[in-house]
Amino acid sequence: MAHVAAIETGKAAAALARRARRAGYGQKVSAALLVLPLLLFVLVAFAAPIGAMLKRGVEDREVAPVLPRTIGALSGWSGTALPDEPVFAALVEDLREARAAGTLPSAASRLNHDQAGLRTTLIGSARRLAAPFEGPAREAVLRADPAWGQLETWGALARARGPWTDFFLLAALDLKRDAAGTIRAVAEEQAVFRTVFGRTFWIAAMVTAITLVLAYPLAALIALSRPAVASALLFAVLLPFWTSLLVRTAAWMVLLAREGVANHALVALGLFGAPQQLLFNRFAVVVAMVHILLPFMVLPLYAVMRQIPPIHLRAASSLGAHPVSAFRRVWLPQTLPGIGAGCLMVFIQALGFYITPALLGGGADQMLPYFIGFYANQTVNWGMAASLSLLLLAATLLIVGLYGQLVGFGAVRTS
Repeated sequence: MAHVAAIETGKAAAALARRARRAGYGQKVSAALLVLPLLLFVLVAFAAPIGAMLKRGVEDREVAPVLPRTIGALSGWSGTALPDEPVFAALVEDLREARAAGTLPSAASRLNHDQAGLRTTLIGSARRLAAPFEGPAREAVLRADPAWGQLETWGALARARGPWTDFFLLAALDLKRDAAGTIRAVAEEQAVFRTVFGRTFWIAAMVTAITLVLAYPLAALIALSRPAVASALLFAVLLPFWTSLLVRTAAWMVLLAREGVANHALVALGLFGAPQQLLFNRFAVVVAMVHILLPFMVLPLYAVMRQIPPIHLRAASSLGAHPVSAFRRVWLPQTLPGIGAGCLMVFIQALGFYITPALLGGGADQMLPYFIGFYANQTVNWGMAASLSLLLLAATLLIVGLYGQLVGFGAVRTS
């Protein structure tokens, strides 16, 4: 009987476990269905457009459909000497068809991004080669434009064969493939973007450091104040959120102008004898960015500091610790999560600033987002804009990954 009872008990337990699993599965399905609309919205309205934009940085489909015979004939070209006669003949046929179809300008614009002057070369050659000619195609093409006698002209065509390319990514790092396919640095007078990347990260790091120095005592004051005082201070910190970023930037233009409030105050205090150039320089950019990003540093610090019991500092003092020692050994370690979160938020947002440096900075103070906007809106070079965006996104993800590793390492050490 005991054996039968044990069997029945086992069956009942197994049935109960199956019902529990089915109930858990049903809860998971219900939760997934609730999240599904939000997930679809994020994919359609956010992830898909950004992905399509970033894909332009590695996509190259503008030249091959316009010059298919030439691109195909160049597939085995070594890049060390001018192509053979069949390639020149293919180019003549492609140029005639593209000119008749009106598709040549798009390919010419793409090739002009690679080598200045190729748009003129391509369109002019198509016009000169439209009429029938006698003799080898090579001689006719070279007569149409001497640029076809240069290896780099053909190298630009070979690099645009598509459908995928590293041309824009290399250009964003001041690199380029030569006609033979070897990666080389561009000429010094053309090297721009590595300097821009360094400037962007330097300004973001400087703004983050200054914001931390200003926000730390302010957050501590709010956390340690009476509730009424803390509420008033928090209101003052959050007040800029209710004002447009463009309005705040324009306000700094008024404050820092040559006849603005800041210059009048400096002259009235006797610090300077005449108004100073406070606008359209690095100083104006950093000051405005610090003001705009300060709340993003104060709030994480305050959220951590208000969780620290005040008795910790009193206990350290009662045990004979100097105030500096108590701060360094008791207070500061407990605020490190807030410091990390605040620095991460400020630094990442500073990397993407566009309006403030564009309005307040000079030519040597423009950050990477300015150049992304320049290529997207003014030169309509989507590949270059996408490649710069892709590199900026990769750098941001790397920073977030390093922060996650540091936080995990710190948690392990603390445990």
